[in-house]
Amino acid sequence: MPTTEKKTLLAIINPISGTTKKEYVPELLDKLIDKERFDLSVRFTQRAGHATELTKEAINKGFYGVVAIGGDGTINEVASALCGSNTALGIIPCGSGNGLARHLGVPFNIEKAILILNDDNVESLDYCTVNDHPFFCTCGVGFDAHVSEKFAHSGKRGPLTYIQNTLVEYLKYRPQKYHIEIDDEIISEEAFLIACGNASQYGNNAFIAPKASMHDGLIDVTVIHPFTPFDTAIISFLLFTKHLDQDINITTYRVPELVIRRSKPGVMHIDGDPIMMQANLHIKCHKGGIKMLLPITDNIEKSFISSLEDYFWDFVNTVRGELKI
Repeated sequence: MPTTEKKTLLAIINPISGTTKKEYVPELLDKLIDKERFDLSVRFTQRAGHATELTKEAINKGFYGVVAIGGDGTINEVASALCGSNTALGIIPCGSGNGLARHLGVPFNIEKAILILNDDNVESLDYCTVNDHPFFCTCGVGFDAHVSEKFAHSGKRGPLTYIQNTLVEYLKYRPQKYHIEIDDEIISEEAFLIACGNASQYGNNAFIAPKASMHDGLIDVTVIHPFTPFDTAIISFLLFTKHLDQDINITTYRVPELVIRRSKPGVMHIDGDPIMMQANLHIKCHKGGIKMLLPITDNIEKSFISSLEDYFWDFVNTVRGELKI
C-alpha cells in the first residue's frame, strides 16, 4: 500500500517567556507527537522577532503548521506571519497571562496541549489589526497600555508582578480624552481605558470583553469611564466573573472596525506588549483570516473547574522548569 505523506510541523519555543523553563519541551514533543502523521522540527528563538522570521521560512517551505510555545507575545509573533496563509497555528501556552490559549480552551498541561495537535482539528478564526499591526487577543489604550509598559520593564514576570504594577500605577493614573469613530459617527469619551477584544480576556482569566467571539467578524470594544475608588472592588470582581459589561461605568460596542483618535502619539498595548503608536488608531477585524489547530469541542468556554486546572498546571510547569524534570 502507498504511504501517506506526513504533514510537516515546526515548533517554535521562546525560552524566556513566562516563568517556566522549557528545556524539557522538545523531549515531550518527540514522545507525544503522532510520528505516523507528522514530521516535527523544533527551533528555539534567539531574539525579538526571531519567531516571525522562523514562521515565514516555514510558510515558504510549505509547512502544514507552526506551533508557538510561549506566551501571548510569542503567539503574536508567530501568528502575525501566518495571517492569510494556509499554514495553521498551534499553541502550547507557557506564558504569564496566556489570554488567547485560555479563550480557546487550550489546556496548560503541556502534555495535553501537545496531544491536541494530534487531533489535527483546523478552524479558520478571526484576527484583527491596529494600523496594520496584527493582534489576536486584545489591544488597548489608556491604563492597561500604561501598565503593560511598566510590566515590560519590571524585570519580573507572572501575575503577582502584574497585580503589583496595577495597584501602584492606579493611584497615579489620570483618565484621557478620546474620540471614537464608528460608522462615520464620532463619540467623545473621557476614559480610564479603551480595550478592543478579538478574544475575551487579557489573560489570567481577566475577561475584559466577556462576550467576544473569534468567529463573528466583530471587535468587542470596552470603554471604562473614570470611576471612584469605591467602584474598584466591584469592577475587579466583574472583570474576573465575566460580567464587566454589566457595570454602570462601562460602555461597550461590537463593530467590524473603528478609529480611536488621541491628542498625540503614545503607548498602546498589542496582545499585552507595549508599543508606541500614532495618535490615530484604525482597528479592523479580518474574519476567518487565520487557521488554527484547536481542541475538538462544541463549546470552548472554560468552566470554573478547568480554570482551576489551568492554574494547577501553570504551577506544575513552573516547578518542573525550575527543577528541570
